[in-house]
Amino acid sequence: MQTVVIVIHLMIVAVLIGTVLLQKSEGGGLGMGGGAGFMSSRGTANLLSRTTAVLAAGFFLTSLFLSWLASYDRKPTSIVGNQPASQSQPAGGATPVAPPTSGGILDTLKKADEQQNQQAPSGPQAPRSQ
Repeated sequence: MQTVVIVIHLMIVAVLIGTVLLQKSEGGGLGMGGGAGFMSSRGTANLLSRTTAVLAAGFFLTSLFLSWLASYDRKPTSIVGNQPASQSQPAGGATPVAPPTSGGILDTLKKADEQQNQQAPSGPQAPRSQ
């Protein structure tokens, strides 16, 4: 179904581009050449304007339909991850972590960094700036 609508949409786009290029503009355009047509210049302009309007409406409708088709099977997802939306209490007798009494979060991070530095390096390391 979606492939059929895409093909129709692309055909409308191709004809719409050709119709717009054939219209007479202030600078001339592709529709400028030749005065011996089957219609007068006013009749041709009206025909091309109406054709452009119909093709533009078709382009708009097929775009909306393709957008609806793309979102038809989409399921809502969380931007946070695959965690459930509701928060649950910790199981058992887990106690909440108390904030550090001395210093702030920067001191806690510094202590954690020092503990990692005390571990023996497994291979060559790049020098660290202080």
